Order: sequence, then structure tokens, then C-alpha cells
Amino acid sequence: MMFRTKSKFFAIVLLVALVSLTLTVAGCGGGGGESSGGSSGGLERISIATGGTGGTYYPYGGALAGVINNKAENVEATAEVTGASVENARLLDSGEAQMGLLMNDVVYQAYKGENQFDKPIELRTFMGMYANVMHVVALQDGNIKSINDIKGKKVSVGAPGSGTENMTNQILDALGMTYDDIEEFRLSFSENTEGLRDHVIDVGIWSVGAPTSSIMDLATTHKIHIVPFTDEEMNKITAKYPYYNATTLPAGTYSGYDTEVKTPAVWNSVVVHKDMSEELAYKLAKAVFESNADLVAVYSGAVESTPENTVASAVVPLHPGVIKYFEEIGVEVPDELIPPEMK
Repeated sequence: MMFRTKSKFFAIVLLVALVSLTLTVAGCGGGGGESSGGSSGGLERISIATGGTGGTYYPYGGALAGVINNKAENVEATAEVTGASVENARLLDSGEAQMGLLMNDVVYQAYKGENQFDKPIELRTFMGMYANVMHVVALQDGNIKSINDIKGKKVSVGAPGSGTENMTNQILDALGMTYDDIEEFRLSFSENTEGLRDHVIDVGIWSVGAPTSSIMDLATTHKIHIVPFTDEEMNKITAKYPYYNATTLPAGTYSGYDTEVKTPAVWNSVVVHKDMSEELAYKLAKAVFESNADLVAVYSGAVESTPENTVASAVVPLHPGVIKYFEEIGVEVPDELIPPEMK
């Protein structure tokens, strides 16, 4: 009788343990769902790939996450520090990120499988952000006044995997230069600032929305010089790479620098993968476009982040969920921006 009682007791303990284990595993949702945009108990978790802390991508991405968390029901977004555009495209391809901030030259190359990408990535445009402006920055007490003057100098071309390095490479190529003409460094924006201050580098290159905090920081302690491009140089650049355009940094953009500067620019986009569901993309688009003031409060350049500018600046097709939202608000999407899955 004692034996049977003990057997019954252990059977009950085993049953409770098995039920507890089953519930625990079910509650975890398999791990992958929480990090790849899947749902857990009705909650969608998404990662936003941004850039380094010294540029505009990270605060913009943080503001984007805040809007999504406040306005998109059952979605939880997190902004992640990354190496920026090139890395962000790869994170979208691998499913480690669900939204990414990219320069449009990188968006185009990733979509086509060109340059640094050995295969096409099925990217879709979510939103046009603002124009990135190339800043080629030296200290005023140096002897670097033109692009040709960087030859033989210590030049930070941008962080590894960044859109800045990608843009630098192509700009130099259009002007008949290569890394063989300089002593290249691959530094982040914050490291550019420190490198110029400490005379570790002679030139730092940024491709970023203006004004940007790391150059503002440098300008408070040192007199800077932003290298201008001539009309002839800009014509060579835009002829070879039509997704770049000439822009002008207004005088006074940075403290103590009262000179207007002609320089290349390229639009930035928030992009997603083709595999994001139409329902989620629509929900995110509605939340983000209708909360533009929240983005502008963090970064003033976000005033350009409109449906109309999204259509005008896009270099790859829009996501179907975004198109659905645009149709609701009466924004026409041209045929070339309709993705293959909608044709």
C-alpha cells in the first residue's frame, strides 16, 4: 500500500513538472519571433537599424521607435546602434532588423546586388527621410582647401559598413582618385571629431544630415574648414552617379563658419524587407506619417519626411502596406514604384 501511494505521488509530481515545462516553452515563443518581427502574445517586436551615436540616424531612429511605441498598437520598436547603411541592408536581409535607415545610393546598390553586395536584397521603400550632405572637414589652420589637397593626407573615409564610406569611395572614383591617393582611416563620426582635434587625421568625411552634433561639437573648440566642390567636380560626380545631386550648406550652419559650401548630397530612406507583412507596414506607415511633428521635435530635418517626398526620392519600389496608406490619403504612386508582388 505504501509503495502504491509513493508511486501515485511521484506520478503527480512528474505530471506537474511536464505541464510547467510545456507552458514555459510556449510562453517563450521560440525566441526567433521576438527578434525578427514576429509576434508574441499579439505583440510585434521590431528592431530599427540606425547608425553611430555621433550622426543623425541614431536620434532619428530613436524618435521613430518612440512614435511606433506610442502610436502603433501592439508593436514594440527598439532603435539599435549599427555601422549604418551597408550594415543595415545586410541586417534587413538576415532578418536581424525589420526597419533600416539607409542612404539611397546604398539602397539602390543593395537592391541591384552591386558594389559591396554580392546578391540582390529584396528591399522596399518605407519612407523618404531627408537629404544627407557630404561634409569634407579639415581644421582651418591646415593647408587643405580643395578636394585635390587631400592627396597624401590622413583621411577618415567613414566607418566600416557605413554609407559614408560607400559615398566617399564613389565620389573619389568620379574624380579620378582612389584610396591609393590617401592614407585612409575608417572612423565613426565621433571618432572623426576626436581624430581632428588630436591631429591623428587631417580630414574627416561625414555624409549626414546637417547640422550634425559631432561637427557642431568640433566647431565649438576649433576653427573648421568644410571643403567645397567646384561646378566641374559636381558635374563629373552627377554624370557618373545620378543618385547624387549638388546642394549648398548655408553659411552659419556651424558655429563660427560663415561660408556657403557647395557639396554632394543624397537622400536617405527608411527601408524594410519585402517579407514584412502588408498589415504591419500599413500600421507603421499610418503611425509614422501622421506623427511627423514628433520626429521634427527630435531632428528638424524630419520636416522633409513626407509621403510626397517619399515618392519623389525613392530609388526602389514602395512596400505594399505603404502604398495602401498612400492610396487612402490620395498620394499617387507611379508605376515604377509599384513592387513586383503587386503587379
